[in-house]
Amino acid sequence: MRILFLGDVVGISGCSKIMNSLKSEIKKRNINFVVVNGENSAEAGVGLTKEICNDFYNCGVNVITTGNHVWDQKEIMSYIDIENRLLRPHNLFEPSPGRGFEIYEMSDNLRIGVLNLMGNVFMKKCEDVFETSKKFLKNYQLKKDYDLLIVDFHGEITSEKNAIGHFFDGKATLVIGTHTHIPTNDARVLKNGTAYQTDAGMCGDYDSVIGMNKENSINRFLKEDSIKHFPAKGSATLSGVIVDCDVNTGLANNVESYIFGAQLKNTI
Repeated sequence: MRILFLGDVVGISGCSKIMNSLKSEIKKRNINFVVVNGENSAEAGVGLTKEICNDFYNCGVNVITTGNHVWDQKEIMSYIDIENRLLRPHNLFEPSPGRGFEIYEMSDNLRIGVLNLMGNVFMKKCEDVFETSKKFLKNYQLKKDYDLLIVDFHGEITSEKNAIGHFFDGKATLVIGTHTHIPTNDARVLKNGTAYQTDAGMCGDYDSVIGMNKENSINRFLKEDSIKHFPAKGSATLSGVIVDCDVNTGLANNVESYIFGAQLKNTI
């Protein structure tokens, strides 16, 4: 069983790369299940739309996760209630539309759980992510409630992501960080069998400042003539991880960083 997880899709550039490349990459890499963080995929680089979600599903995406920008396109607030393939962070304050966890049954009866979490440090206010995770693991168990568990941890700081990875070690198939848009070089299987990488990076134009137009971003730092951030529109790179899973244990046999596209070096 092979899982492909792709980091934050940014703007038109990232969406175009998904739509033009994902189907062939799924076939080439023998991928069985695809999760994409789509919270920056709208044209403005924040939020996502129903149309984008449908485009992703048609390209082979099984589940879309999100983060702090989930509500930036208001149409998604009603759509998420009727679409269980779209998740928002599980630890948002209730009541919130949608869901942060779902179990998906494959054609071979394999059950894959996907849990979307958001960090607390330097992020929008939400419930304590460690308390939420603790409660979650009291209610759900690997190989009892699902055969595999993927955790998208949308957070700003490395230590918080690192800690949540160890917290879920042996209890999840994959813990993958999102949000910072820069892939980290630490993909590994943790001591108790959980695949981990601090950040998946982004699917977008890397000739940019984390996906945004670089000239405008620099001017904002310089406090010179600038406007609201807007996405870079050059050729995109897909970035994430591929995990080889043991469906008997629910744990990972192997994890590798996945890079496919223009600016970053292909690794596999």
